[in-house]
Amino acid sequence: MEQLMESISRIPQLIVYGIISGSILTLGAVGLSLTYSILNFANFAHGDIMALGAFFALASLTFLRWLGVSATPFGPLSFGFPMVIASIIAMLLTAVTAIIIDRILYKQLRKTGRVILLVASVGVALSLRNVIQFIWGPDPQYYFMKIQITEKIFGIRIKPDEILIIGIAALLVLLLHLFLQYTKMGKAMRATSDNMELARVTGIDTDKVIIWTWVIGSALAAAGGILVGIENKFITPELGWQLLLPIFAAVILGGIGNPYGAMAGAMLIGLSEEISTAFISTAYKPAVAFIILVIMLLIKPRGLFGGK
Repeated sequence: MEQLMESISRIPQLIVYGIISGSILTLGAVGLSLTYSILNFANFAHGDIMALGAFFALASLTFLRWLGVSATPFGPLSFGFPMVIASIIAMLLTAVTAIIIDRILYKQLRKTGRVILLVASVGVALSLRNVIQFIWGPDPQYYFMKIQITEKIFGIRIKPDEILIIGIAALLVLLLHLFLQYTKMGKAMRATSDNMELARVTGIDTDKVIIWTWVIGSALAAAGGILVGIENKFITPELGWQLLLPIFAAVILGGIGNPYGAMAGAMLIGLSEEISTAFISTAYKPAVAFIILVIMLLIKPRGLFGGK
């Protein structure tokens, strides 16, 4: 009984961790859902795109340090100006890489069917992971950050970096919402996701829409990978593989192809995984996402916010 009460007492702290985890998963899940809704295939390379973004940030950070750019942290945060610049560069490089992969591979296979594209994406995932491992090695790579003092708010431990992670994820999601709802390209993307052929007939440049989809999806994925590095202070080549299952679980839970459902699904997965550690070993966290995924496929395959 005492052990049960102790586990329950940990839940408020685990909810905070779940929100942090869910915020990171949201960026990956939204990008994956956006890609699926417009390109109509499950991109199994999405997790490794996140890892690539994290390593691009590491390379940019190393280069900026070599140039002698001041790394004085922003107030209580663990990083300074170089990390901001490195993150922007990494998001741009990841977007360019995704477009190149699409032009060289996916565009040629677009008319062959979803299964061929899915298999191709698995090959891209393995290629990206091996390229990362070849360049940076199999060992963890560390971002250059100072050690933070954990703050207590209403008895809950949280670091300034973690507050920033939640804020950045929320800001990027808000910007995506505004883009999809109020810009010409955003409306074109929504029309293309409903019916690509009809959108093409009505004069929408669907090829341009596809390019924008890769740019937004991969940039959000890169941001998610970078936030993982900021939270953990290190990254590994296996980062993308570790994130892939919970991201897919979030997308299916929210409704495949529904970016807004993906946001809700990611938060539910993040909270479920973290709260479960109050009662089971942390080693079983991936199993929680898998169980939720299987249950959702059995009960409501189109997800909580999917269509009929």
